[in-house]
Amino acid sequence: MNVRPFRNINRKKTKVINVGNVKVGGDNPISVQSMTNTLTTDISATIEQINKIHEEGADLVRVSCPDEDSSKALKEITKNVQIPVIADIHFHYKRAIEAAENGAKCLRINPGNIGDKNKIYEVLSAAKNNDCSIRIGVNAGSLEKDILEKYKEPCPEALVESAKRNIKILEDQDFFNFKISVKSSDVFLSIAAYRQLSDATDYPLHLGITEAGSFVSGSVKSSIGLGSLLLDGIGDTLRVSLSDDPVKEVKIGNEILKSLGLRNRGVKIISCPSCARQAFQVIDTVKILEEKLSHIKTPITLSIIGCVVNGPGEAALTDIGITGGGKGNNMLYLSGVQSEKVSTNDIVNKIVAEVEKKASELEN
Repeated sequence: MNVRPFRNINRKKTKVINVGNVKVGGDNPISVQSMTNTLTTDISATIEQINKIHEEGADLVRVSCPDEDSSKALKEITKNVQIPVIADIHFHYKRAIEAAENGAKCLRINPGNIGDKNKIYEVLSAAKNNDCSIRIGVNAGSLEKDILEKYKEPCPEALVESAKRNIKILEDQDFFNFKISVKSSDVFLSIAAYRQLSDATDYPLHLGITEAGSFVSGSVKSSIGLGSLLLDGIGDTLRVSLSDDPVKEVKIGNEILKSLGLRNRGVKIISCPSCARQAFQVIDTVKILEEKLSHIKTPITLSIIGCVVNGPGEAALTDIGITGGGKGNNMLYLSGVQSEKVSTNDIVNKIVAEVEKKASELEN
């Protein structure tokens, strides 16, 4: 029996597909992905960025292939990264074939944009022959002309109809190794479309609020949109789309999942906003600790509270905690129990040491 049933999220059981060595759907962890913004033909820069994205905790990465040189560059790129690469294809079917043949483990396409059935068949044949999955990427900004004419504007029904149409194209060719997205920059539209699509299909869903904006506004929009769907049990993989460093997308994506208890990776910090009662500089301390503990991948909870009002209560629920005390005598908690007093100047070093010790214990 769960003692905290209010925390339960009942994930929808979707079909399982393979994106390289990453399983998406079913009971598998919700994967986090990002997309490079380098020129794909700049192979060294693209490899470097992919490795940074992976190091931050991404499970998958998408790379744009707008031309033949880009799709063929994947051969060298995929040899030098440790993460499955998704090729972003829009119109030319040959780019999709080249990407599949050069190491991509997934193709992001709209089958309806590829062209006639023979071209679609060639793409699906290349995907099958190279163990490559597909994402049907429906976007409110690029709906089929006839669907837009029917609904007059992008709406949940329009996005879902487009998705169903493209699903049928793949199923008619006996291709089932795919996931689907129905993205919009409008949070309300995205949520409604994904809910309708989840009711209509059991294929895994890729979540995203497209073109969400800058770091602050995009993170907020994505947290609201993706968080609402995840609480409903909807979603098997996600991307936070930001006009910023792709590494930050991964960080926000993982934080969304951590906040909902859907995936635990690294240190989860609970900290107060600080006020006149704080016995040490909480904000500065948290910033330093985030940087110094970024290498920790083991799930650990840490509370940093500046005074005794809420400090002991929060520390009782975390693996490690520090609560501000008078005259620089701050209290360290381990597994919810008072351990020792720590001077303000020693807080950072002491916490880093305790977190690394805890991580080592949990790993062994």
